[in-house]
Formats: sequence, structure tokens, C-alpha cells
Amino acid sequence: MAELSSRVRPVVHRLLIGKFKLVPRSAAARPYGTPGWARAAELRWRWKLRRTPIESGEDYAARSTVGEIEEMVPCALCGDRRVQHLFSPTRPGRWTYHVVRCPSCGFLYRNPGVKPERLGDLYTKGNYGKFLTGRYGKKRQRGYRAIMDDFAPAFGDGAGRRVLDYGSGAGLFLEVAHERGFDAYGIDLSPDAVAIARKRPGGAQFFVGTPLEVPEIAAGGFDVVTLWSVLAHLPRPVDDIRMLRGLLADDGMLLISTVNANSLTLKAGGLKWGGFTPNHLVFFSPTTMPRLLRQAGFAAVVFRPMYAVPPGATPRQEQRLRAAVDRGNQGRMLRALAFASPGGPARWGMAADAVSLL
Repeated sequence: MAELSSRVRPVVHRLLIGKFKLVPRSAAARPYGTPGWARAAELRWRWKLRRTPIESGEDYAARSTVGEIEEMVPCALCGDRRVQHLFSPTRPGRWTYHVVRCPSCGFLYRNPGVKPERLGDLYTKGNYGKFLTGRYGKKRQRGYRAIMDDFAPAFGDGAGRRVLDYGSGAGLFLEVAHERGFDAYGIDLSPDAVAIARKRPGGAQFFVGTPLEVPEIAAGGFDVVTLWSVLAHLPRPVDDIRMLRGLLADDGMLLISTVNANSLTLKAGGLKWGGFTPNHLVFFSPTTMPRLLRQAGFAAVVFRPMYAVPPGATPRQEQRLRAAVDRGNQGRMLRALAFASPGGPARWGMAADAVSLL
């Protein structure tokens, strides 16, 4: 029977993808574009949340192993210490950690977490800067341009406006921002990444450390602050986002792109989800991010769903993909533009899509 199954499965697979085109060729798109798959993933996720027990913080701590750079942490958004232990991402022989859900507000985070003063340990080892360049870098820059265009006209023409990239890595985004006329600043914890960034056009204003340690950045007054795949790395996200809010001008904006804890790829793939990497600490969704931004002092936020339609998708597959993403913003990445001023969305033509945080 097993032998027969191994012969039949590839035939069915070829029929579905090739002849009938019911299943997208792209594996990443299958949870979105396959008939019934998205709904099934959503049901499995709801069932997982219902059957996962809620533990007290004391009980969970008693059975947890805490590493040298780790500590037990409460929910960063509401302070609840109760947890639902959902996942234990692991790379055998290298690392493992635990992801829990707050039963009060639904926030997903790593617990035990990483001590803030030891955060740099995740980035000072290995050639982190080299990883952020090459073919990977070109792909990232295409993504930056696409997201900036999605939030047009706010990012169409920099016109000398000051932008700070928090967690700037090797300067990939700031090279794009410089091309569009922004006065670009960057800061990162990785010395080797910043050394690469300083060699790029407009790279003179890149610094190693934290924003409040650098006088040129601590002075504030930025028109835009960006976090490209950085939010998931912050052990104290409310404190960090509140600090960045203080660096903005009165009508400034914060652009965030981060892994989406409401994505169908997580609901369908579980531990196979690409968001579970060794330096990811917090995982926001379209329902938990507004709470973060409100606590940090922002007035409004606009979300732009990520569809990522793969090449070669049929019109029907694209339609299913978009419908699946639109049910609660379930794309792979979460993209948000937060405004310091209540009038910010109207100023940039986004009032119709804005969610008030006041």
C-alpha cells in the first residue's frame, strides 16, 4: 500500500499543478491559492488555540530551562504572565527556543526571552553584514521599493526629508532612500554591517549602537523612521517603539515591515514557518500591532496587505490568493505605516484606510 501511495502521489500532484492548475506551482502560495486549503488552515489554527492549555507563569517557569542570555518574561503588551505554549522551533545541535501566546491579548512571543543587555550577542558573531548583501540584498531592495510604492505618495519623493532606518544592517534600504532624495541616517548593533553600509552612496551617517547613544540621532526631528524586519528582534518592543516615536517630528511616520503572526503560512505550516529564526523574539499580528502603537503614542495606522502573487499564477489562483489574504490580513508579512499626528493619514491621502489609535 505504501508503495502504491508513493507512485500515485506524484501523478496526482502533476495533474493538480500541470493539467488542472488547481494548485499553484509556488509552494509558498499553496496555502493561499489552493481551493479549501486556506479555510482548512484557519480551522486548524483555531482548534490549536482552543486545545492548547493555559499555564500560570509560575508553572511554566518551573518546567522551563533558561539559557545564559535569557530570562522569563511577561507579555510585553498587557503584562499577563499566563501562557499557551504553542511551538518549540529547533535546529538540532544549534539552537532551540519556545514560542508562547498570551491568553489575554493574543500576542505571540519567545519565552524565555533574551535579556535586552545581551541582544547584541545575536549579531556580533559571524559575518552578519555579508549575509545582508549579494543576491539576497538585491531581492530585499526590490521589496523595499514595492512597499514604498504601496504607501505612495508618502515615499515617492524624499525631497530632503530626514529618514532614520533603525536596524539598518548593511544599508540596503538607505541606498534606496538616498536614490529617492531622502536625507538618510542608519543605526545598527552589527559593526561589520555598518562598515559595509558606510561604503554605500549616502552612507556617511551610519552608526553602531543605539539611537540615544548617537547625538546626531538622539536630537530627533526625523520625518520618517523605518523598521525593515527589525520589530521581531526587539525584546522590549513597547519601550523601543515609544523611543522611536520620540525621535519623530510632530507629523512624522513610522514604517514597519515584519513577519505576520496571522499569516496563513504560519497557520498551515506550523514549525515550518519561515518566521521562526533564532533571533526573532516577538511576532505581531494585525490585532496586536495597533495595541503596540497605541501604547507607544501613535495616533493612527494604515495597513497594506501583502499578496505576493507568484509568476505564472492563473487569474483564478490569484483571485483565491487575494481573497485568503484579505480575510484578516493573512499575508506572509505585516506592513504598517503609523502616524504621530491624527491628521497624518489625510495629509498623505490615506484617510479612508486609516485606523484611529486615539
